[in-house]
Amino acid sequence: MADVPVVLDRTSRVPLAVQLAAGLRAGPGLRAGDRLPSTRELASQLGVSRTVTAAAYDQLLAEGWVAARHGVGTFVVGSPLAAPATAVTATAPGAAVLDLRPGAPCTEVLDPAAWRRAWRAAGDRPADVGYEAAGDPAFRAAVVEHLLRHRGLAPDPAAVLAAAGTSAAVAELAALLGPGARVGVEDPGYRRAVGALRAAGVQVVPLPVDDDGLVVDAVPAGLDAVYCTPAHQFPLGGRLPAARRSALVARARAEGFTVWEDDYDGELRYDVAPLPLLAALAPDVVVHLGTASKVLTPTLGLGWLVAPPGVRAGLLERRTATGQRPGRAGQRVFTALAASGDLARHLRRLRRELADRRGLVRAAVTSAGRTTVGDAAGAHLVVPLPDRATEAAVADELAGHDVAVGTLAEQRLVDARAGLVVGWAAPGRDELGTALAVLSAVLSGGSSAANAPSGTSRRGRRSSDAG
Repeated sequence: MADVPVVLDRTSRVPLAVQLAAGLRAGPGLRAGDRLPSTRELASQLGVSRTVTAAAYDQLLAEGWVAARHGVGTFVVGSPLAAPATAVTATAPGAAVLDLRPGAPCTEVLDPAAWRRAWRAAGDRPADVGYEAAGDPAFRAAVVEHLLRHRGLAPDPAAVLAAAGTSAAVAELAALLGPGARVGVEDPGYRRAVGALRAAGVQVVPLPVDDDGLVVDAVPAGLDAVYCTPAHQFPLGGRLPAARRSALVARARAEGFTVWEDDYDGELRYDVAPLPLLAALAPDVVVHLGTASKVLTPTLGLGWLVAPPGVRAGLLERRTATGQRPGRAGQRVFTALAASGDLARHLRRLRRELADRRGLVRAAVTSAGRTTVGDAAGAHLVVPLPDRATEAAVADELAGHDVAVGTLAEQRLVDARAGLVVGWAAPGRDELGTALAVLSAVLSGGSSAANAPSGTSRRGRRSSDAG
């Protein structure tokens, strides 16, 4: 086919590779025997990187919708099932298309060859149907090695469970507590975790944070669990000091609650080594949560948790009773990346790239006379603003110039602070520069629409390759 009838939504949080695969499955006019464009041709046609098209093709190959013939091309082998109409939508006029929101990975540095090798290695394993409630044994062993090498944690292999991501793990833990349980959550904090808790009928208790993270002395009594991000508080970026870590662990042991430690981007530090994980200090009362979404891609739908024996037993019992368990495909891809050394090489490239991008973002913000908040880690920082009205006005003005940013309003429960939450992983390098020029102009008080040369506004144009 010369043209592929797929439209990608650059404002969606659904990764572009996932959108593309869904669009091809549902594509009208695609019939068995049709030859698809090469990944390079399709990338050029859609205005994305080959990482996106290669990942989409690899997914369709793994599903059996297409087949590759060496030296000939990729062909449709069956009529794909229709995908939901909402899976891929056109970009609405005026939608923000340069994505500076937090949470997206930097897929631009993901080596397409390594990605394909991992999928092939995963596909070479037998398509067994055995039930592993704890997760694929090889994946769990890879996580043990990963945590030891990159996070300084040496967990008992029996304590490691696969998960379908951080939010899914929080939902599982909340289901163990049951409706009516009280879980403390940092405020501002990760709102998807709040959503998972509330969906399980759990009472969410806001916990104050400051520049150093969770204020442990302000945690009320009578909680069943505390969910926190001690290595890099989301979204303010603080690192919980050693004294507070010890105090939190001591209270958990004395008062009988568990601590859910979300280490969502712990591999991404650029200055000094992180403080020891809470799970290393107190494996008896801490559940450690990790994810592949920030260092690889949410396409894998993959995470892990390290839990005390009682929690682990409860999770396994519930998974066995309900039949719910994380899929194996993503686990096998992660295992293959780790075994080949490609994961370690990717993390080195990723840290270098994101550290450089962080410098660009801070320079753009400070050149506008603004300050930033956040440790030298991860892929986002906060630009404090004086009040909520200013926060809304600045975010709206940026959206008017087709730049999307996060805000503290999106992450708070009752906290009154205002500011932008700016990420730098999603865009390609060129588009990051364009977005930062707009950000700096708006933060400095100038009208970027009035002062920018013709063509600077990106309304209606494509965004980055990292969906």
